[in-house]
Amino acid sequence: MAEENQATETDASLETIMGLIVNGGNAKSSAFEAIRAAKEGDFDKADAKLKEADNFLTEAHNAQTSMLTDEASGKHTHVSLLLVHSQDHIMNAITFRDLAGEIVDLYRRLDAEK
Repeated sequence: MAEENQATETDASLETIMGLIVNGGNAKSSAFEAIRAAKEGDFDKADAKLKEADNFLTEAHNAQTSMLTDEASGKHTHVSLLLVHSQDHIMNAITFRDLAGEIVDLYRRLDAEK
């Protein structure tokens, strides 16, 4: 019975970790698409892609918050290389999203000056 509970917890943890990786990757991809759209002058699409990136980051943030809440309540998460990798994905995606917003704004300013 204890082994079954541990396997279920491991599966849930792995599912959360993979969700972080997927949402981080999707957020970064959407942010990159926003830059491309702005480069082509399609600012409506750029704004939509930035919003899409924000939605992916919100999903990742919610998963992180759940893990932090568990940790704070004494339910410790095993720190694996995969968990560290997922956190790296999220941090990269957040940084890339912030930079993409600045680049979209720059393209918008350049377009307005034409």
